[in-house]
Amino acid sequence: MITSGPGRYLFGLLVAALFLFLLGPVLLVFPISFSADSFIGWPPSGWSVKWYVAMLNQPNLGLALRNSLILAGIVTVLALVIALPAAVALSRGSFAGRDAIMAFLTAPLLLPTIVLGLALLIIFVGQGLIGSWPGLILAHLLITVPYALRVLMTALGTLPASVEEAAASLGASPLSVFFRITLPLMTPGLVAAAAIVFLVSFDEVVITLFIVGPQLTTLPVALFHYVEARTDPLVAAVSVMMVLFTLALVVVLERAIGLRRAIGGKGG
Repeated sequence: MITSGPGRYLFGLLVAALFLFLLGPVLLVFPISFSADSFIGWPPSGWSVKWYVAMLNQPNLGLALRNSLILAGIVTVLALVIALPAAVALSRGSFAGRDAIMAFLTAPLLLPTIVLGLALLIIFVGQGLIGSWPGLILAHLLITVPYALRVLMTALGTLPASVEEAAASLGASPLSVFFRITLPLMTPGLVAAAAIVFLVSFDEVVITLFIVGPQLTTLPVALFHYVEARTDPLVAAVSVMMVLFTLALVVVLERAIGLRRAIGGKGG
């Protein structure tokens, strides 16, 4: 542990430098989004909000944003419906093959997304799922369910088992214990899992590139194609809005239930 004054000062400088290194590219997007130039460059020759105005006049980006929000909302609900019973069974149950099931459900986290995308492309082509809502939903569920499962299992692992045992000893059925005791206690974990799943689905681009079609695309994919064809700061303006949206979601989560409590930690 660093206790001396100079040592603590140097450690603080090191942490600040590390944060600046990690957040520098993100912070740089903000001034670039207000550039008056017609291309991305630093430093800008002038300042303007024209790229935010141009962003509002891009119907393709607006449609892609709507698709991303709808997709992320559907995936969030379905991921929780799938992950919640799985988390309860894996956390509270003791049966043969438990570890194998857990490894199978979380395996997508260990594989490169480009490998998953190529595998899904090969499978979905034969099933007619490319460029369709079912295909996008299934692809996003594959990568979001493991996140929801991890968060929910952590939340369940921190719950006081004695409360559930007391309710069961008083004659409550397993379903009553779950819906009246377990589920209310793990609400912060559910909210955290929903937020993480929504953000992962909303920001996913690699796997989505393999699944989308000309009539159905998402905002990250639309931005990817936009950058391929143009080099103006409009993409920086859109990126700023996405960063602010993510920060707002995190702040709301922190204000509502606390981040540590949401992921299963003890509140301060």
